[in-house]
Amino acid sequence: MIFSTQNHVMVKSFGQEEGDKLLMDAGYPALDMSFFGDIYSYIFEDDYRQRAAKMKAAASSRGVIYNQAHAPFGGGFENYTTNLIPQFQRVFEFCGLLGVRQIIVHPIQRGQYFGNEKEIFDLNIEFYKSLAPMAKENGVKIAIENMWQRHYVNKQIIDDICADPHELAAMYDTLNDPDAFTVCLDIGHVALCRREPDEAIRILGHDRLGALHVHDVDYVSDLHTLPGIQKINWDKVCQALGEIDYKGELTLEADNFLKNFEDGFKPAAARFMAETARYLADKVDSYRIKS
Repeated sequence: MIFSTQNHVMVKSFGQEEGDKLLMDAGYPALDMSFFGDIYSYIFEDDYRQRAAKMKAAASSRGVIYNQAHAPFGGGFENYTTNLIPQFQRVFEFCGLLGVRQIIVHPIQRGQYFGNEKEIFDLNIEFYKSLAPMAKENGVKIAIENMWQRHYVNKQIIDDICADPHELAAMYDTLNDPDAFTVCLDIGHVALCRREPDEAIRILGHDRLGALHVHDVDYVSDLHTLPGIQKINWDKVCQALGEIDYKGELTLEADNFLKNFEDGFKPAAARFMAETARYLADKVDSYRIKS
């Protein structure tokens, strides 16, 4: 089973070329492109096609692929819809040039989810359908992710769109376009919304689940740290992935583990993270063999 990691912190610390190289040196066979903040501004320059070709060639020379990406997100509804979604055309094209197979695209989150479930579900069906031609044109799939929001009074984490794995499955099924869509299950988000990740994996099953965001939480805060640091039962997660014969990659979204180390130590920390991901990937395969 292939394992990978987002490249956000290493690229932010060392630049794209050196950051990706250090992750390859750490032992990752695949990398997840993080289109976050200002670290990806180069994709809007005139030489973006040459840049993508150079990146892909450098990875290929090491036997590494760019397997996955995360589309820009954040800043609230207005920023997402007005400033970030218009960037998707170039983001998708760049991913296609890199050979990325799937790109996580956050659903539109608009106001309070509770009491507005159908409206927000329908809004996102139309949103995702509008992106399908772009995905197919560039040879990538859009991965739908399960989300959370904060209660407007007590600020505790509660359900948002697709937090319930049954609704996540329904979103994929309603879109009914497997050439354009898959599902990314964020393991930490499941736990934050008071569910067990292994149960969500089994609900989604083999045919829907195509991508993972793997990180650990304490069931209270969205920590995005390395598996084994907090409270998720990773043996149960790996067993469930093996039982459904999950065919995607195991992708770490755990860069908060890295970010507080000094730059001089980040490569060593990245190697430890890669070995953790390798261990989990091998465990999934061991359960696959037994099942």
